[in-house]
Parts: sequence; C-alpha cells; structure tokens
Amino acid sequence: MDLREAGPTDAVALAELGARSFTAKFGHLYRPEDLANFLAEAHSEENVAAEIANPAMPIMLALEDGRLLGYCKLKLACGWPEHARGTKAIELKQLYTDPQATGRGIGAKLMNWALAKARVEGADEIQLSVYSENPGAQKFYQRYGFEKVGDIFFMVGEKRDDEFLYALSL
Repeated sequence: MDLREAGPTDAVALAELGARSFTAKFGHLYRPEDLANFLAEAHSEENVAAEIANPAMPIMLALEDGRLLGYCKLKLACGWPEHARGTKAIELKQLYTDPQATGRGIGAKLMNWALAKARVEGADEIQLSVYSENPGAQKFYQRYGFEKVGDIFFMVGEKRDDEFLYALSL
C-alpha cells in the first residue's frame, strides 16, 4: 500500500469513495432526500476538487495497485475554537476507508500521516468529530490518545446527529 498526496485528477475517485463509505456506514440513518442532498453537496466532485486545490486542506490517499483504498483530510484550521485547548488547533476532517478494505491497516497508516503532518504544520492540537453511536471509530481514535472534550452535532438534511468532539494535544 502506498500513500501519496491528492491531486486534481483524484477528485472523481475521492468523491465516489467518500459517498460510498458514508452511505455504507450511515446511509440507513437518513431519509433518502436528506442523504442525497448531503452527498450531492459534501461529496460532489466539485466540492472535492475545491478541497484538493485548497493548500489549507492537505489530503493523503492510500492506494494499492492504483486503486483508492482510503483517504484522510486535514483542515489546517480549528473546527471548534470554543473547545480548543491549544493555541494552534487543526481539524482531522475525514478519515475514510473503502468499506471492503477495512481491517487492513489503512486507517492506521493515514492516522500516522495525519499526526506527522499536524506536527510539521506546528499544530498543538488535533480535533475531530465522531458519531456518538460509532464505538468502533471512537475506539480507534482513543488508541491514538484522542479524548472526548465535548458534545456537538452534525446535520444531514433535517436530521441532527449527536456527535462527540475528540481532541489530542500534540
């Protein structure tokens, strides 16, 4: 498995994997129209292309034989300043893997990249949002030292998801 930074030609594959991963894990929670609208916005090719072009959002890809297996996005800004404990907090925006490739260490490789990149960027804290009813993801983040620091929410259409804000001091 190889890691490389995302480039403009990766927008289609990233958008597709993001939508497929989100739907596989959470799609059953939403009304079809809410899910469709969310995916059309958050995981559109145009949105992903804009993220790739944004130097304040580095994106790392995990590939095997040219096939995208996962990715991680860092937002080099604080997502929840009211909860920040550091002076330069950044946000781990998404860490997604192909639903058919979980359990292969993809998430670990991407998380190691995210932690190293955060340090290179001078961050002293990483924040992330995790669904309150996703104990597997919570356990994964806790293994890296992330702790719950707040209760937040995430909107998908008209549905409000209770989320936990996790943070790690670097």
